Amino acid sequence: MSERIHIIGHRNPDADAICSAIGYAALKQQHGDAEYIPARCGNSNARIDAILSRFGQPLPLFLGDVTPRVRDIMVRDTIQVTPGSICTQALALIDEHDVRMLPVVAADGRLHGSISIFDLGEHFIPRPREERKMRHVHTTIGNIVEALGARVIHTFAAGEHRDFFVRIGAMDIRSFGRYYHDDEELAARNSIIIVGDRYDIQQRSIQSGVSMLVISGDLPVEEDVIERAREEGVSIIVSPHDSATTSWIIRSAGCIDSLIRRETLNFRADDKLSIVRRKLAGSDVAACMVVGEDERLLGVFTKSDLLKPIRTNLILVDHNELGQAVLGADQVNILEIVDHHRLGNPQTQQPIRFINLPVGSTSTIVADLFRKENLEPEAGIAGVLMGGIVSDTLNLRGPTTTALDADILHWLERLSGTRAEELAGEIFSAGSVIKSATAEEVLQADMKTYCERNQRFTVSQVEELGFNNLWDRCEALHDALHALRQQENLLFAALMVTDINTQNSLLLISAEEEILDRITYPHQAANDLFELKGIVSRKKQLLPYLVNLVHSFAPAG
Repeated sequence: MSERIHIIGHRNPDADAICSAIGYAALKQQHGDAEYIPARCGNSNARIDAILSRFGQPLPLFLGDVTPRVRDIMVRDTIQVTPGSICTQALALIDEHDVRMLPVVAADGRLHGSISIFDLGEHFIPRPREERKMRHVHTTIGNIVEALGARVIHTFAAGEHRDFFVRIGAMDIRSFGRYYHDDEELAARNSIIIVGDRYDIQQRSIQSGVSMLVISGDLPVEEDVIERAREEGVSIIVSPHDSATTSWIIRSAGCIDSLIRRETLNFRADDKLSIVRRKLAGSDVAACMVVGEDERLLGVFTKSDLLKPIRTNLILVDHNELGQAVLGADQVNILEIVDHHRLGNPQTQQPIRFINLPVGSTSTIVADLFRKENLEPEAGIAGVLMGGIVSDTLNLRGPTTTALDADILHWLERLSGTRAEELAGEIFSAGSVIKSATAEEVLQADMKTYCERNQRFTVSQVEELGFNNLWDRCEALHDALHALRQQENLLFAALMVTDINTQNSLLLISAEEEILDRITYPHQAANDLFELKGIVSRKKQLLPYLVNLVHSFAPAG
């Protein structure tokens, strides 16, 4: 299955950002590329909703942040063991799956710790002077039977976890009897004796009261030995292996519980990979655990997983500046850009398709791509693209409107069965943003952030049918602009309110007096409100003026 490719507009999307994303995804899908998905990185508004409702199209998927995170690289189907597993099982899994470490997880999914090939190695090959450790095994008789594939003569308390000490009965009978007096921890009731067909050692072991006799080499056992062992409560099993192999396998049947490393390096699935890389820079940990809030294991990853290629792929529409893109766009793969704004600052890992045309709407570019490829969008998509053009060009009345916008809009009218004038009425009467939203929401509805000469500033824009709704909200809007400027450490924050009817705008701005004094537009009622006659385009008319304003305030060098 191919990775999804999200086609996404700028933050605080306007109608063109949403409509062009939907239209471009439809074009890709018409080529049979189902992995292309329209997306958005901000909330809708009344006008976007009016367009989508009119043409029966759903609101695109919301993606607020595409920053690579642990969830993007972790292995979800983990190979794991339980606290009750035995060393044989852990070793088999490590060998089969070629891993160095296994998470230890309880039945309820909670992480208990980890066990590595190195922990198991230290268990099986302890220091030579630690002879007791070389004999010790904590397990059950049942585990030993399973590990050996042994034939059971009879057993007692086969499921009880105990500390056993393993010994091969190879010495002379006269030495064997004195062995238990020398070490209390190797007392008979804790002992497992591995012996072949040496009748005398078998009898002496039973007499001493050992826990279990393991007859090696698949040799027969005398009936009187079996009967006496049963009377004394001594288990007897028959191993198909020789004595040395049997001894090793019994130790491998030990429970891993005492070998578990309780301290593990844990992360959350939402942790950013950039932070994880810094934390692991000097670490030699074999693997990291990913746990949820309830400490249940969700996945694992290793340092080599951090080198995996990023799987998140984007196509940017209606913008090409990373400051306006979805959070994390600079850390993922940008495959294409389709836009009609000035060139910004995206850096890509490889050459990409970059379409940038000086037209009034990105939806115009997308529709033109349909036409150039001799394809026709279905009626609903044609209507959505109309909505993007009508909204961004103020129904062909805006200063950024080109002949191509008009030509494409007429073509889409035929395909959608909708008149542009009728659609414009629906869009622009869909509700006043200033009247229906909070001051903060008004600024966020269509806000773009710019950077010139290392100075950042924002310009929000809303279109209204007249300025009547603005007057009652001026003070609240100015307070919101001031708060935004302080919070984001901006040179200034501005709101452009455009009257669709008169094709004029007002600019409300929060800035220091030195900036306000440099603005040459006429004041309107207050020092921070300016009259912009004949100006309706933020991109083509207002932005160049503001850029020059910044340059005058912050000269190059």
